[in-house]
Amino acid sequence: MLKDQDFAEDKGAGLQAPGPNALTEKAEAPGPSLAPAAPASPPPKGEKPQDTRGLIRRRPILSALAGLALAAAFGAGGLWWDQSAHFESTDDAFIASRAIPLAPKVGGYVAEVPVTDNQKVAKGALIARIDDRDYRAALDQAKAQVGVAQANIGNIDAQIDVQQAQIAASVAQVEQAQAALAFAQQQSKRYAELAKRGAGTVQNEQQYVSQSAQSEAAVKTAQAGVEVARRQVDALKAQRQSAQASLAQAQAQEDQARLNLDYTRVTAAEPGRIVNLTALPGEFAAAGTNLTMFVPDEIWVTANFKENQLDSMRPGQKVMLSVDAYPDREFTGHVASIQPGSGTAFSLLPAQNATGNYVKIVQRVPVKIVLDDPPEDIVLGPGMSVVPSVRVDPAPSLYERLRGRGPHSS
Repeated sequence: MLKDQDFAEDKGAGLQAPGPNALTEKAEAPGPSLAPAAPASPPPKGEKPQDTRGLIRRRPILSALAGLALAAAFGAGGLWWDQSAHFESTDDAFIASRAIPLAPKVGGYVAEVPVTDNQKVAKGALIARIDDRDYRAALDQAKAQVGVAQANIGNIDAQIDVQQAQIAASVAQVEQAQAALAFAQQQSKRYAELAKRGAGTVQNEQQYVSQSAQSEAAVKTAQAGVEVARRQVDALKAQRQSAQASLAQAQAQEDQARLNLDYTRVTAAEPGRIVNLTALPGEFAAAGTNLTMFVPDEIWVTANFKENQLDSMRPGQKVMLSVDAYPDREFTGHVASIQPGSGTAFSLLPAQNATGNYVKIVQRVPVKIVLDDPPEDIVLGPGMSVVPSVRVDPAPSLYERLRGRGPHSS
């Protein structure tokens, strides 16, 4: 009975809830304990937990990739620096051209405008036409004046021919008179001797003496006629020179009238494009009135490089060009010339550095770059932005040498 009672008490004691100090007492009991250890307290807010292992040991693959990326960045930077050292570039560059206004040299009403804005035209193409009826009438009148002058010259030439014939006839008369004079002198001499010997009469002697004097006078008259005819020829030749001068004047007027007629056609002196067309059929255009602006096909690039970029720049060097309007296309050209002076030195109001306080500013010098084989499928005009890269070092860069050994080498 005692044992059963003790067992019941022990059993009841085992079912009894432990007291508040039961775990503490058990933890303090010697020997091994199966209770879990208390969790460590979290680190203060804002502080990262300390890790005794290094980043490379913790993330070996990530560290290797980061090292490769860093090495590649340094290599690419070195290639870029070496490549850029062979070129000089600027973003202060624009396409330039000698755009000119087209205007008629004669006034009149505009009869025809066969072109439109931004149209490409060839050399000699008609831009506008002035009503030419008045100028055609002036040309016909000038031609008539030329005809009159030519007719006058022909008339004078005919008169000169007549006078030449008259001179020949007068010369013949002189010869005839001289022959008659010789015979009359012989007769006078013969009858004078007969009269002395008494074989002839004094009347006959006097008669032949008179005939000899008449023949001598006839010779002088004929000779005077020859001289008059010759002087008349000289007068006609002077008239002919005056007529020739009148003909030259009439021909000059004809040429001017023909030029005025040609000036009624305003044409393109070279290939180019029509810009800002203002001509309108029916309006009156005075001489010199601007009808349109014309941009020739001959264009170039004006690049304003800093003066410290010109040390190795020379005419003839190759240039790579990038036009902002066509970012996917690349153009080539060459340095044509370098302006002998900065841009401000040739401006309307050049800088006067000798007055006032002076602050040194790096100047820009215009460099003319000519395009090699400009494309015809796109429009390039004045004012368009360009980024040129002038190759100042002809030696190949490291990148180009590496690329030369690659699959893209030529």
